[in-house]
Amino acid sequence: MGAPLTVGVARVIAEMVKDKPLDTALGNQVAGAIAKNFKVKPDEVAILKMAPTGKQLEFIVPEKLGKVGTIPMTSTNALAVRTARDRKAEFINNFTAATHPTVFEAVKLSKEAGDPIQKIVSVPVLAEGKTVGILQVSRKGKTTQAAGPDFAAKDVEELNQIATALSKSLQAG
Repeated sequence: MGAPLTVGVARVIAEMVKDKPLDTALGNQVAGAIAKNFKVKPDEVAILKMAPTGKQLEFIVPEKLGKVGTIPMTSTNALAVRTARDRKAEFINNFTAATHPTVFEAVKLSKEAGDPIQKIVSVPVLAEGKTVGILQVSRKGKTTQAAGPDFAAKDVEELNQIATALSKSLQAG
């Protein structure tokens, strides 16, 4: 089921963002399409862009996280920073056991109290060999079982295709 569906989603997203910088409104539409594809809630999708200075990552979506702050590229244990710095995708299916900053997880994104991120896939968005952004899809829940299925290599592949579709609009942003 994976690949044919994704090619469609990546194509749809490429059309959505065609020749437009990715702002919050467009970012929310893109996050909705990604969430539907991965069967997660829209607030389990994060799109970050590299600040013009290259010194921090800024949230485009979820919008509330953008208001909370940025992630400095000097962070030693933020997955998004590692993904940006190493330009390497990864997935973690026991994220609660991984050392990571939890400040953004503490932000209430919806009416119900937020569950911790249990599983996450993180891919760099590259343009001309440079990291211009990060795409992350997470599964939240009280337990790893409650969060849903594990991420796998095919999920990284799918998200990489979507990242390619977003590269120009994040570069323009």
